Amino acid sequence: MKPLIILVATFLITLLIIKLSRGTYQFAVSGRLAMSAMLIFTAIGHFAFTKGMAMMIPEFIPYKVIMVYFTGIIEIIAAIGLLIPQFRVITAWCLILFFVLLLPVNILGAIKHVDYQNATYNGNGLSYLWFRVPLQVLFVLWVYITAIRY
Repeated sequence: MKPLIILVATFLITLLIIKLSRGTYQFAVSGRLAMSAMLIFTAIGHFAFTKGMAMMIPEFIPYKVIMVYFTGIIEIIAAIGLLIPQFRVITAWCLILFFVLLLPVNILGAIKHVDYQNATYNGNGLSYLWFRVPLQVLFVLWVYITAIRY
């Protein structure tokens, strides 16, 4: 829920600031800035809640903690790449792939009832997926519309 709040709030704030400073709405720019802010926010979670996020990774994947750090770094790089015009489109396509690849990890985490913030198995469970799956679809569409289409 917090990433969605960051995404929408940043979008609305930057939309207003750009309108006031440039006299026009720039939806795609505001959308990319908002996605970048959300990615930085979620990347911080990879470093703050490493143990809990590692619990979401399937057993057959080795070096779970390193993978959590690595995906956090990927999010930071993507946040920057979305804001650099010559890297925007390739970053967007890579980010869409990243979001698609992370969905099974989020589903597994829900099945295992992982509470990644407390590193326990007392999370919301499958009911979380009613929110998470549409949220992941929103992220994919958001990136496509703001960074590829426009």
